[in-house]
Amino acid sequence: MVQYQDIEAAHHRIRPTIAVTPCEFSETFTALSGNPVYFKLENLHMTGSFKERGALNKLLLLSPEERSRGVICASAGNHGQGLAYHATRLGIRAIIYMPEHAPITKINATENFGGEVVLFGKSFDEALAEAKRRAAAEGLTFVHAFDDPDVIAGQGTIGLEILSQNPFTEAVLVPIGGGGLIGGIACALKETNPKIKIVGVQTSRIPSMLAALEHHAPFELPAASTIADGIAVRRAGAETLPLVEQYVDTIVTVEEEEIASAILYLLEKEKTVAEGAGAAAVAALLHNKTNLKGKKTVALVCGGNIDPLFLSHIIERGMVKDGRLVRIRVFVPDRPGALHVLTGVFAEMRVNVLSIAHERAYHGVTLGNTSVEATIETRGSGHIDALFAALEKLGYRFERVR
Repeated sequence: MVQYQDIEAAHHRIRPTIAVTPCEFSETFTALSGNPVYFKLENLHMTGSFKERGALNKLLLLSPEERSRGVICASAGNHGQGLAYHATRLGIRAIIYMPEHAPITKINATENFGGEVVLFGKSFDEALAEAKRRAAAEGLTFVHAFDDPDVIAGQGTIGLEILSQNPFTEAVLVPIGGGGLIGGIACALKETNPKIKIVGVQTSRIPSMLAALEHHAPFELPAASTIADGIAVRRAGAETLPLVEQYVDTIVTVEEEEIASAILYLLEKEKTVAEGAGAAAVAALLHNKTNLKGKKTVALVCGGNIDPLFLSHIIERGMVKDGRLVRIRVFVPDRPGALHVLTGVFAEMRVNVLSIAHERAYHGVTLGNTSVEATIETRGSGHIDALFAALEKLGYRFERVR
């Protein structure tokens, strides 16, 4: 099992190359959560995520013979980018296996960093099995995304940075996929200050570490889709599980809409771009999944590699979750001027109409009436309530379209 001294050695080993990322205080999230909140911005690395740390530590420990043969890994995207970038910089061949559905931005970025990308399988686990098979067949050094002591030690350097940047930290929220990130960070923090609370955050779609804790061994869950693709790991690591059992205080889960909302809040309030996995810890904070009131809390924003088109969908979904994008159906008399009167109500209530359509034959519309379905942009749930009260006062029959 990884020890504190392994993390400390990794810290000195990668320090000349890996920049110290900011650990910034957030006034906005402090007000929203009731905690003094700091964000550890691991999305600001060259490759956009914390994965560089573990990849580089592993590469620097390879023998000359291992370097000459090359390295191979399986990755949802970020580990592959980190390994490709640092392997290329060190003159080492890097082959990166990714699931067939990996985001295009991550595929392109990995290739641009010098990696040889191979798309294989429907999930990370299928790509992982094939990468291991090829490593054995061709004598390549396999670099696991999370279940490798050298990789775990590299990720743990984040914990040492947090302590140096904010020595009065009382709680740290860390996303969990396979457990390499939280295992290393928790070891570094708890071995220094056992009173610090370590909270892991998983997507509710694939809570593989929770399943491992329940079975006291890595346990494979069924495949599932999630916007947090970076932590969509079906089976937690054998190397990481003992670290989580020893050092992590609790693990919570977050829903898809909560992650989308966190991405939107980070973008809008903090001017910070986060991918789904990168925003998971912030989602737990934002949606009160933890019992950390009043504690000086650091939340990891561990990655920012998100496809721009997907980001637009996430923004829309987050706005729906926050009640700022709403679709309503209003029943009005089917006569000239009725739509004008209704849109006048929208204008008076200062809601922005994004789309509008008539329908006379469906939705239980009676003869002499029509339904008007409108997608509107509001300032939030309070603004919606005010609009609904105004419509009700004017005698309109209406319903919210889910």
